[in-house]
Amino acid sequence: MGKKVKRNKGFFSISAVAQMFTIHQQTIRLYEKEGLIAPKRSDGNTRLFSEEDVKRLEEVIYLTHQLGINIAGVQMILKLQRQIQKMQKEMNKIFDDAKTNLDRQAQQSKRIIKSSANELIKLKAPVSAEASTTDDGWDIEYEE
Repeated sequence: MGKKVKRNKGFFSISAVAQMFTIHQQTIRLYEKEGLIAPKRSDGNTRLFSEEDVKRLEEVIYLTHQLGINIAGVQMILKLQRQIQKMQKEMNKIFDDAKTNLDRQAQQSKRIIKSSANELIKLKAPVSAEASTTDDGWDIEYEE
C-alpha cells in the first residue's frame, strides 16, 4: 500500500512534496533558497506548499532533472517567462483597446452614413408645388 500525501487546508508539507516528486527535502530547500520557489510559512515556520507552488516546483524539477539546466539557467527561464506573461497582458490590453476603438469608429461611421443617406433621400424627394413657385431672386435659363 502506497503512502498517503499529507495535506493541510489545501497545502502540502515539504515531506509530501518531496515524496510526490521523489526528491530529497534538501533539494526543495535549495530551490527555495535560490528563489525558484516561495512556499508560504505557517505560524510555526513550517513550509506550506500550495497547488501553485507544487506546479512551479514541478517545472523547476523538469528543467533541472530532465533537461539538465542549472539553477542559474532556471532562474533566467523563470524570469523570462514572467516578462513574457507581462508583455502578453500588455499586448492583450492594447488589442482590446484597439478593438474597442475600431468598434466605436465603426458605429460612428454607420451613424454618419445613415444620416447622409437620409439627407440624400430628402434631397431627391420630389419638390412640392409650393416650394417650386417661391421666388428666391434667381432666374435660371436653360439653352436648348
